[in-house]
Amino acid sequence: MSLNAVEILLVEDSMDDAELTIRALKKNNLANNLLHVSDSEAALEFIFATGKFSERNINIPPKLILLDMHMPKINGLEILKQIKSNEQTKKYPVVILTSSKENKDIEKCYELGANSYIVKPVDFDTFSETIGKLGWYWLQINQPPA
Repeated sequence: MSLNAVEILLVEDSMDDAELTIRALKKNNLANNLLHVSDSEAALEFIFATGKFSERNINIPPKLILLDMHMPKINGLEILKQIKSNEQTKKYPVVILTSSKENKDIEKCYELGANSYIVKPVDFDTFSETIGKLGWYWLQINQPPA
């Protein structure tokens, strides 16, 4: 898969959570153009087309970034802040996909420009349904800016 064909960027350090998310996307036929990165540095390199992702065209954004909040080194809030404060990437759709139900976390994410905030359901069927609806909306229904 070409880096410019990536539709979903999954930023998740927990391999178990990443596997569940990928499985839910596959179940809903939404994982064909998915890239999973497990650390914040790789996420930033992909988003800003630097380092090992310097071949990627920054002007071809993913249709969706699924971002975990609790990442080692650089947390999801900082990644979100960098995305939304950069002229080239601020329109990238970012959905926070996390286990935190803390109101302060939710408020902070929206203040920083998150497009949506979803708490990971514990039950796989509920999680799969949630991911399916999320993917369907962002990949099929949403009209991104040209």
